[in-house]
Amino acid sequence: MTVLFVHGNISSKAFWDGVLPHIPEAKAIDLRGFGQAEARPVDATRGVRDYVDDVLEHLQEPAHLVGWSMGGGVVMQLLRDHPHLVKSLILVNPVSPYGFGGTTGADGKLTHADGAGSGTANPDFVRSLADGDLEAMRQVFNLGYVKNPVEDEDRWLREMLTTRVGDDHYPGDSVPSQNWPGVAPGTRGVLNALAPIHFRIDDLHEIGPKPPILWIRGAEDQIVSDASLFDIVHLGAIGAVPGWDGTPAQPMVTQTRAVLERYGNHREVVFEDCGHSPHLEQPERFVQEVLQSLR
Repeated sequence: MTVLFVHGNISSKAFWDGVLPHIPEAKAIDLRGFGQAEARPVDATRGVRDYVDDVLEHLQEPAHLVGWSMGGGVVMQLLRDHPHLVKSLILVNPVSPYGFGGTTGADGKLTHADGAGSGTANPDFVRSLADGDLEAMRQVFNLGYVKNPVEDEDRWLREMLTTRVGDDHYPGDSVPSQNWPGVAPGTRGVLNALAPIHFRIDDLHEIGPKPPILWIRGAEDQIVSDASLFDIVHLGAIGAVPGWDGTPAQPMVTQTRAVLERYGNHREVVFEDCGHSPHLEQPERFVQEVLQSLR
């Protein structure tokens, strides 16, 4: 019974190290451009399917898949494309099935045809990532990754810094847009792979048979949220980024719930007093929920 763990953006397989020893036949992989994996370029026009290909290289038989954040989008895409390889799915604060940014409403309607509002990154953060700035990673980690302090913080910061930076990796390229904030997703790199013009899973309910899905989320996640502090449109709406044109922000959790309710065979578990990383913040409960789901 293989249980394969898939990490999120700006992280690595090491983020699972605290829980893997407690789950039989569990292993984790590094996606391209993260951790110790080869820095192969990301073709964003395929959505997250380049990352799906990375996972498929490690699947010798049908398996239970666990995906965190961006990794949640990867395993959802794998389920959509290769349902015969999935025994069950565990989504941990997953990216919305409609990508990250650039949509509104429970049905994931594009706010602009070119995807403006998605595929964007704070240029100061990108420079800090490229420069290996540990203290800048600490600020982002404590703002977004966790709500409460966790052990081995510096280790997680160093793993964040394994992320490859550039147009083929993080954040990716961009193109000018007449829509706010003035840029739209390009065709390369991580964030564009998650842009809704490239990544969209609104038909998960059409697959059959439907393996069970467990959705675990931290109640106070600041990254994947209906009011995400990492969604440039929400930041514009609260005045943190100037020039906002009134475009509505993305209700990420609402969108995920709508897709899973259509799917049917799922269970939602909410960790209170927890942010984006339940496996770091509440590892014992996390392991219990995973083992219960596998049983």
